[in-house]
Amino acid sequence: MNEIRKRKEEDIELILKEGVQSRATTLLECVKLIHNALPELSFDEIDLSTEFLGHKFSFPILIDSMVGGSPKAKELNRNLALAAEELGIGMGVGSQRAALEDEGLAESYKVVREVAPNAFVMANIGAAQLKSMKKRELKKLIDMVKADALAIHLNPLQELIQPEGETDFRGVLEKIDEISDLVPVIVKEVGAGISREVAIKLELAGVSAINVAGLGGTSWAGVESLRARGIDERKEMLGELLWDWGIPTAASLIEVRNAVKIPVIASGGLRNGLEVAKCIALGADMTGMADPLLKAASKSKEEVVKFLKDRALELKAVMFLVGAKNVEELKGARYVITGELAEWL
Repeated sequence: MNEIRKRKEEDIELILKEGVQSRATTLLECVKLIHNALPELSFDEIDLSTEFLGHKFSFPILIDSMVGGSPKAKELNRNLALAAEELGIGMGVGSQRAALEDEGLAESYKVVREVAPNAFVMANIGAAQLKSMKKRELKKLIDMVKADALAIHLNPLQELIQPEGETDFRGVLEKIDEISDLVPVIVKEVGAGISREVAIKLELAGVSAINVAGLGGTSWAGVESLRARGIDERKEMLGELLWDWGIPTAASLIEVRNAVKIPVIASGGLRNGLEVAKCIALGADMTGMADPLLKAASKSKEEVVKFLKDRALELKAVMFLVGAKNVEELKGARYVITGELAEWL
């Protein structure tokens, strides 16, 4: 097994079997939506559909970028894509760097478009790799999955802890600016959040949307710390120290929403429809989930569909209780911020 395929398999196994969640919270528990005892609407008339980057979604939850680059990842992506197609939502693939280094791994990504011809699909590459890539290489990644958008993930913390990580991030912003006219570009973190300062730079660079991917979900410092066990004692130590480094999802979302006018995706530790509703009330245009969907996909497509339908039902219930008949009205729902999140702000 080549090195990158081995790493992809290790990442999947660690997420599915080890405790690699953040020990910190998203701080969404500090957001209290105000109950409406007189909603003046029928539950059955509530419309969860929304538009994002010119595409229609049945409800505002994306299957966030996760896996690719191994036989196991192919089966997981297949189950996720089948669910996305059936439900009328969108998904992202994991970093496609593996397919550039080994064309034999491209099938683990191509399967997404093969089984989901109508779904919104995001290609994906890391910022550390992006800066040395030619436009034709990026186009190859986009064409591989016939992508509607390109996700560029910012992961300096993960690269810092990863035994074979790339820690030279010079020139990344310039490269993002250079390729932003190629396809709609979504820039995302992978669990440490995005600050207002970074969001402003990204908007000026011409990106189409920002995915805050804040602290509170999977800790990639934790994943890499566990991978470094028995290989690199110093990396393992750093990963343990920085396991909960980052901006909590709720704080990152508020910072970014108040700083830019482009669409914002909220992700990072979201686990239910109430948290989705809170993010939309805080200003998110779309939300994303990853870890629980990966676990569902490891069982079957049906488990992914069931998980997402349950979350959509929870979202609809919360919309009823705040008196919002559609997603746009939910964006105007009243809320109170308490506790640690209030201190952050």
